[in-house]
Amino acid sequence: MDWRGRRQSDNIEDRRGDPGGGGFGRGGGFNFPSGGGVRRAGGGLSIGTIIFLVVIYFIFKLMGIDLLQVLDTGSMTSGPGYEQSQSEGTRTPANDEMTAFMRTVLAETEDTWNGIFQAQGQNYQEPRLVLFSGQTQSACGFASAATGPFYCPGDHKVYLDTDFFQELSDRFGASGDFAEAYVVAHEVGHHVQNLLGILPKFNQARQRMSEDEANKMSVRVELQADCFAGIWGKYTEQKGLLESGDLEEALNAAQQIGDDTLQKRSQGYVVPESFNHGTSQQRVRWFKRGFDSGQLSACDTFSGPV
Repeated sequence: MDWRGRRQSDNIEDRRGDPGGGGFGRGGGFNFPSGGGVRRAGGGLSIGTIIFLVVIYFIFKLMGIDLLQVLDTGSMTSGPGYEQSQSEGTRTPANDEMTAFMRTVLAETEDTWNGIFQAQGQNYQEPRLVLFSGQTQSACGFASAATGPFYCPGDHKVYLDTDFFQELSDRFGASGDFAEAYVVAHEVGHHVQNLLGILPKFNQARQRMSEDEANKMSVRVELQADCFAGIWGKYTEQKGLLESGDLEEALNAAQQIGDDTLQKRSQGYVVPESFNHGTSQQRVRWFKRGFDSGQLSACDTFSGPV
């Protein structure tokens, strides 16, 4: 994808290294009493306190954690444009290549959906993309790396642990920048559904559904988001941003994260009634339908078979 040098969105929250993010970095999962270092009681530390601190130090040392290093890291300050990396314990520029790529992809989705909504006499409310590492909080509850990318209608934000892209490549065999862009475009597709009133209706209706019925309806919701991602892909192609092999990258990603493919990989067999995102064939077909047509009308996954 020819993305460098293009407009970048400001609707990004880079929470990588934020206090709620986990790990042992600054503001991480373990914090020592603050207020100018170790608080002194009665002008000094008692023998019992000293022994307790020594014992704690060696317990953590046996676990491979150097508390002195953690304390030293915790005293660092993050200047403008930097975030604390929890996985490596170092500061990472907030304008690194991944962030620049995410900003650009999000900007392209904004341009696409602003144009489509305006053509229909509506205003498109742009979502925010939250980049995090490890874990974070959302209006939809606690999110971790295991959650995977998701959209929260409660705060109109897309949540993405950027390490997911490494897993997408290494574990699922779906590499490439356009495969990564497809993931973002799919989640933005859920935002479009929210604005169109589709998600609210589904979330209300599912309360009266059985688990099997809710799964079947969820498949239709997810496949429509794939189709919307395909529409974005079409507009991106029309701008001349697609490079050789880009479309194949997106289709391969859709193929690799189908419910049937994932279940075969993880457990060796499939349970169709548990599908909630769609089969590989369905996900590829609906992305391709959106890509080929570029029209919202082509993405009606709720009428007829999927």
